[in-house]
Amino acid sequence: MSEHVLVEREGGLLTLHLNRPDKMNALTRAMYSQLAEQLDAANADRSVRAVLITGGSECFTSGNDVADFLQAPPTSMDSPVFQFMRALFDFAKPVIAAVNGPAVGIGTTLLLHCDLVYVSRTAKLKMPFVNLGLCPEFGSSLILPRLLGQAKAAELLLLGESFTGEQAAQWGIANAALEGGAEVLAKAREMAQRFLALAPSAVADSKRLMRAPGRTELRQVIEEEGALFGQRLRSPEAIESLSAFMQRRKPDFSKFA
Repeated sequence: MSEHVLVEREGGLLTLHLNRPDKMNALTRAMYSQLAEQLDAANADRSVRAVLITGGSECFTSGNDVADFLQAPPTSMDSPVFQFMRALFDFAKPVIAAVNGPAVGIGTTLLLHCDLVYVSRTAKLKMPFVNLGLCPEFGSSLILPRLLGQAKAAELLLLGESFTGEQAAQWGIANAALEGGAEVLAKAREMAQRFLALAPSAVADSKRLMRAPGRTELRQVIEEEGALFGQRLRSPEAIESLSAFMQRRKPDFSKFA
């Protein structure tokens, strides 16, 4: 159990609050494991009608904790990060996200698997996988080109360009961009609570139908990305990039062909 994930239950709404503000909510193996366990338990608990994921009023998550990641990189789909991905991908009930501040790496890609997303206008979303010598994850290499087109997806995935919460809403990654802070969380909680009054099986069936087209292909892409991601973590490019990150310097890719 990680103290960096706060779990709150209010009636049929389960809230998972990333709570590691001193590290910008950087995700560790223990945090991924707890998130996966909570989602799996909520999926099996008939009294849970919806799940809200938030990082608070300042930061959603800065992505993976690099030191933790380097200490024990994910080597299989049984690794904690992939357990979390599977739990969210297979979650049958509504998932709502409230995003303030930075949402980096998986902080952005997990939003592609939520049902409703509310962000602050000034939130900074970014998927710097290639910048770190890695590759896209969690189905983003399939979802984003289909959602945004190849050109825009290339800017986000190949160049790792950041974008605002307002742009996320314009592009359909988020439902709405709000002023930020408490307003974002309040809106997300309001929308999540609406599911508590709806017929749960009808909601679950409708979510399943909405997500059915291309689901098998998406699962295969996630597995392919995961395998390649693990390989790339051991690549000289990734080692140089992640070492540079830890040493607070720019990576030098000039020696790589």
